[in-house]
Amino acid sequence: MIVTIPDLLDPTELDAVRAELRRGRFVDGRQSAGRQAAAGKRNEELEAAEDAYRALNDVVMTRLVRHPRYLQTALPARIATPIYARYTAGMAYDAHIDDPIMGPPGARYRSDIAITVFLSAPEDYAGGELRIEAPQGPVAYRLPAGHALLYPANCYHAVAPVESGERLVAITWVQSHIRRADQREILVELDTARELLADADGETRRKLDLCYANLFRLWADA
Repeated sequence: MIVTIPDLLDPTELDAVRAELRRGRFVDGRQSAGRQAAAGKRNEELEAAEDAYRALNDVVMTRLVRHPRYLQTALPARIATPIYARYTAGMAYDAHIDDPIMGPPGARYRSDIAITVFLSAPEDYAGGELRIEAPQGPVAYRLPAGHALLYPANCYHAVAPVESGERLVAITWVQSHIRRADQREILVELDTARELLADADGETRRKLDLCYANLFRLWADA
């Protein structure tokens, strides 16, 4: 299931994030890649300086983890510390699958859902689309600045070569309470039905709430 969250960040927040990134120091992005993916990774990532990350996450992650669409879709148990990545002309990330288990020792998590928050406007760079080999077929995204995209981490995806300009993104991963993507999708659809029937009679809403809660309970990881 691929879900877009439009306007996660407003123009003022985007300006603050990009200003912080301009002050930061970027390093070779291969340092954070797994052995297989590193061979095809050509980008730069913000060095993990505590003050810069706190300032960025106060904007980006605070807005993300409180967004109703994120909560409804991801059903999050854990979310990773994000990576802030930069692609300039000639940089790309070849097709790869994210490592199933990520994180440092003592803080490992399962990567069920990948999230890209677009920080550059599409007119600021050429090429650089995010290509996802989804079950319904390949799709490509160059979303407006401030939009976020949630997609399964277990499918091949790539960043096409940037032809000119600068592509800035924030990337993170979620371990969901619901391990299986098909079960998450059923719960999202059921929750959407609950929203559409918010004004239904009490018994109808009660039965929907009961089904949603008990399916969640049945499928959730302990």
